[in-house]
Amino acid sequence: MKTIQPRKQHKMLYNMPAHRRIRLFSASLSSSLKATHHVNAVPVRTGDTVRIMRGDKKGTEGKIARVDRGKVRIFVEGVTREKVDGTAIQFPIHPSKVMITNLNLDDKWRVESLKAGVPKEVEKPVEEEKKLEAPKKERRRRTLRRAAAEKAEKPKATRKRRVKAPAKAETEETEKSGESESG
Repeated sequence: MKTIQPRKQHKMLYNMPAHRRIRLFSASLSSSLKATHHVNAVPVRTGDTVRIMRGDKKGTEGKIARVDRGKVRIFVEGVTREKVDGTAIQFPIHPSKVMITNLNLDDKWRVESLKAGVPKEVEKPVEEEKKLEAPKKERRRRTLRRAAAEKAEKPKATRKRRVKAPAKAETEETEKSGESESG
């Protein structure tokens, strides 16, 4: 955010459009998911399995039952608290305080966005890489040879150096001193 004033930060946070608000729901991935998807964090969705990393419920694991976009909170199955009258309600948790242990990959758009983070070298088989690398090296050599040949053909342009013209006061003094010496 561009301002340090808390009132403006809160206003920007709560008036944020949905396409930018989704970034507030990002949670880090477990180390095994980081290795497979080559991404550190992903926005949480209902159906993801998460482990709570902070607070009283630390270490609890469960599926996300509901996502509250207005208050930027998620609700995990099995994480409840008791009200005064004895009824159990789900406990709201900020998405940054959880770690995703299992992703819900029912949505094809989410799968595609996760594939975008994977380096292309990982996706291609090893044989295809060898075939593609050889022509690229040859092309680079050709362009380098051409560039070297062009440089050899072009004559080097000589740079003209500018000589500072003496100031008028200095030239007048030298002329007067030259006349007085000769006369």
